[in-house]
Amino acid sequence: MTTEPAAAAARATVYGYPRQGPDRELKKAVEGYWKGRVTADALRATAAGLRRSSWKRLADAGVHEVPTGDFSYYDHVLDTSVMVGAVPQRHRAAAGSDPLDGYFAMARGTQDVAPLEMTKWFDTNYHYLVPELGPDTVFTTDSTKQVTELTEALALGHTARPVLVGPVTYLLLAKPAPGVAAGFEPLTLLDRLLPVYAEVLADLRAAGAEWVQLDEPALVQDRTPGELDATARAYRELGGLTDRPRLLVASYFDRLGEALPVLANAPVEGLAMDFTGAAAANLHALASVGGIPGKRLVAGVVNGRNIWINDYEKSLATLGTLLGLADRVDVSASCSLLHVPVDAAAERDIDPQILRWLAFATQKTAEIVTLARALTRGTAAITAELAVNRADLASRANSPITRDPAVRARAAAVTGSDGRRSLPYEERAAAQRARLGLPLLPTTTIGSFPQTTELRTARADLRRGRIGTAGYEERIRAEIGEVIAFQERTGIDVLVHGEPERNDMVQYFAEQLTGYLATRHGWVQSYGTRYVRPPVLAGDISRPGPMTVRWTSYAQSLTDRPVKGMLTGPVTMLAWSFVRDDQPLGVTARQVALALRDEVDDLEAGGTSVIQVDEPALRETLPLRAEDRSAYLKWATESFRLTTCGVRAETQIHTHMCYAEFGDIVQAIIDLDADVISLEAARSHMQVARELASHGYPREAGPGVYDIHSPRVPDADEVAALLRLGLEAIPAARLWVNPDCGLKTRGWPETRTSLENLVAAARTVRGELTTS
Repeated sequence: MTTEPAAAAARATVYGYPRQGPDRELKKAVEGYWKGRVTADALRATAAGLRRSSWKRLADAGVHEVPTGDFSYYDHVLDTSVMVGAVPQRHRAAAGSDPLDGYFAMARGTQDVAPLEMTKWFDTNYHYLVPELGPDTVFTTDSTKQVTELTEALALGHTARPVLVGPVTYLLLAKPAPGVAAGFEPLTLLDRLLPVYAEVLADLRAAGAEWVQLDEPALVQDRTPGELDATARAYRELGGLTDRPRLLVASYFDRLGEALPVLANAPVEGLAMDFTGAAAANLHALASVGGIPGKRLVAGVVNGRNIWINDYEKSLATLGTLLGLADRVDVSASCSLLHVPVDAAAERDIDPQILRWLAFATQKTAEIVTLARALTRGTAAITAELAVNRADLASRANSPITRDPAVRARAAAVTGSDGRRSLPYEERAAAQRARLGLPLLPTTTIGSFPQTTELRTARADLRRGRIGTAGYEERIRAEIGEVIAFQERTGIDVLVHGEPERNDMVQYFAEQLTGYLATRHGWVQSYGTRYVRPPVLAGDISRPGPMTVRWTSYAQSLTDRPVKGMLTGPVTMLAWSFVRDDQPLGVTARQVALALRDEVDDLEAGGTSVIQVDEPALRETLPLRAEDRSAYLKWATESFRLTTCGVRAETQIHTHMCYAEFGDIVQAIIDLDADVISLEAARSHMQVARELASHGYPREAGPGVYDIHSPRVPDADEVAALLRLGLEAIPAARLWVNPDCGLKTRGWPETRTSLENLVAAARTVRGELTTS
């Protein structure tokens, strides 16, 4: 195929880049600051160095326009709250001698101050800090960060484009502040917010910005006429400013839909759109509005969320179609490269044949530059790159790694009865009560206990050959013994083994399943300083042998109380991996579910009476458009039931979800048919319990009473107050008491005190119920 050169030379650009550095230098510096080992000046110097190296990496690769403002110490939405002065009073009071202290108080809280609520960034596994707004909110401008980072880039000789969260998305992501009526709509503050954005734009222009990118991913979701009118008003006002740079409004993660005509007609100079998964819909929509003549189009044709190589011919066909729909077409990834690791070349342990199929941020940058060169000079300019790309794509398509006939035959043989429990919940509950003998308001934890330095060192020593398997396993046995003994002393009713042998709740299983690949350096930010290494789901999935039975059985041998078996569910195994893109997700989910079903059956056969299958990603993976959701929820809930429904009635099935908006999937939660669900609820003050009640949730639930993502240790009175709130929505006979999430990121001192307070609160409220 050939592509005619564009009328104007196409630029290569990106919306954002991984923040952490090649060796997670930012994580180490921030956590060192929290512990008092790193000064504020040293932290800022580390951050500046990381920004410089990222810009140089991009420029050296051939990127014409680097992003600024995408860097963050913790979260870019939190940075926006600082930029517009939306800092809650409790956090202003918590600020110490350095502004960083107030910033991190918003992110993590302190012993005396609760943090902002945290939830998922659209349908990704990245978490943002939710702005708290109310009718009395007064916005004020603080463009220090944005101007400083732009000035740094310009001083180094880069062409730079500041990236900001757009005003409409910022308000649509916000929630009413504590004490504000639940019905308050933050979008009503738009006219109050726009003058602040105008001042930021003027400051950036004065600092040398030619373009500013305003990210509006909320516009790819279903939006009401009122929200679209607000969008039109916002960009009419910002576009009408005289003292501003040129504006590029960016959308990503899905099709722009009904918001496209609004933005196409707005007085802004450019649009950025996602042409990967949403390619056909966005192409059709753009053509239907007559394109955007006179405007710049930044075409996201390289997938910024997954790690598979680009199909150059397919992308060039898309770009060729777009050439007639805009004044100029530039090339980018579909979204910020924040969502992928830094460099696949660092992976020395992956088969070179498979490594050909992978593209991390470094490789995606090269793909963007290659496509921009072809768009400018024609495909003859990339003849060699096209040949290599075709060969790599064929290698993957024809590889036996991706196809296992036995796995496919088993999945095809699944019937409807395989996904149904043998008895209805009421009868199961009676059998489980008889078997478990639990008190009212039973206490438990979500699964993991602190991953101490000693545990991480032991794993590293085993990996590097400094200790043998026997020595390592002795360390794991000792840790499990300590965790079980602590829970028994504290009075927890349903115990866990603490997961000391697990590095990550997805990676641990992926390393034991066929079809998965583990990376060594593939770190991706989940929130703050929490980084994960999503495994690569490359082929058909099966389980060669038991994965958790040994350590669960060992823990159970140490106590007469029930010990939960702990598994990660099929949807989360997909969502928190870089999943294969060569077959429907539902097909892959069924394969994973069957592998996990074998594990559930083996746990039950080994005497485990309570089995928890975590699905925190069920809401996260929910499609952004309502019309796409029913098909997703059908295969997602079916895969969970396929995992869990082979057990006997007296075996209690738990699931867990956290840090997402659950209100619009309550029916799906019901359809999972789990006996007990635990959910994050502490930061949102039991909102999820009220949502469950409003939908008539019929089974047992444990809305969290301890926020494990904050260093705060809640006292027993605070936990008891949350429990009483929970009881207003969920009957005592069906209410469990547990933290929001696993405890692996917490230290032992705070874990001990918090769980002791949790048990004390449960006993207090239990006593109130029995005497009332």
